[in-house]
Amino acid sequence: MARASSKPPRGTSSPDPMPERIDPCLAVLVDKPPKGPDWAFEVKWDGYRLAVHVEPDRVRIITRGGYDWTPRFPSIAAEARQLGYETLILDGEAVVLDDQGRSDFGMLQRALGKRPSLHDPREIIFFAFDLLYVDGWDLRRLPLRERRWLLDPIVAGRAGAIRLSEEVQADGDEFFRVACEHGLEGIIAKHIEKPYRPGRGEWWQKITCKRRDSFVIVGFEPSTVPGHLGRLLLAARQGNDLVYVGGCGTGWSHDLSRELRKLLEGMATKTPAVALKRKGAVFVEPVLVAEVEYRAWTDDGKLRHASFKGIREREDEAGVFDISKTVEGPTPLD
Repeated sequence: MARASSKPPRGTSSPDPMPERIDPCLAVLVDKPPKGPDWAFEVKWDGYRLAVHVEPDRVRIITRGGYDWTPRFPSIAAEARQLGYETLILDGEAVVLDDQGRSDFGMLQRALGKRPSLHDPREIIFFAFDLLYVDGWDLRRLPLRERRWLLDPIVAGRAGAIRLSEEVQADGDEFFRVACEHGLEGIIAKHIEKPYRPGRGEWWQKITCKRRDSFVIVGFEPSTVPGHLGRLLLAARQGNDLVYVGGCGTGWSHDLSRELRKLLEGMATKTPAVALKRKGAVFVEPVLVAEVEYRAWTDDGKLRHASFKGIREREDEAGVFDISKTVEGPTPLD
């Protein structure tokens, strides 16, 4: 496939400075896929949202919250340098695939973890789904269909650490049904005529088979099995505060239960991070974030049928669920 043209996109006349960082476009959660020929669909990847910046003298891999995580993704950084462009910004998702070809967030976290793991960082794949800048030209003002036209020849057909997130124009309801049948997290719908805009907007929509969000771990309840974890106590952000949103008592193995219990006991505190009194609970410093899959919210603002999927340090605040800034969860709590 031919390389994307080095000529400036339509409507530009001189080179644009390369942005130091671009705030990502985020999808709004909706109940059903949109209809019409102006919508294209992709698989919803279950990983870390990243921007890959290829610069003349370096490659930088930036998280959604603006952190430089380049050292954590050496294979992606090395391959980005081989794409053949002096400057480039790719938007996409880093994932680890299971033996069924599905992205698995827990496997990704183990590959990135400091502890020994069966998963190697070289297993991490970056699925590129947007091109924001290339060789002196800022593409964000172009409609998605033109950005994808320029992206395809850069990464299409690659089978290494950087790959193309395939886009399909199909019936959204049917695509969503098939995605859920195959155990995927969901799908993303994107309006092909819209430019790239930071923040959440109706031009990108996500439809999930189950809901998935990040919550701060503020404590735990011990299991009746000595040395094991019974239940994580979770909180969401409400502006600058944390509010209790319920617990999670499933999703970990026997060994992980013991490991999590030991980890959290080392972070115990007498001062809860949320207004909560619970007999037998052990409160911890709010420094860890749990990835949780759940079905819905209860009327009183608690997670329903929550299941643990992974854990990370609270160094990248952007992904923590914020009740006060989203319509996806419960009514804001007083």
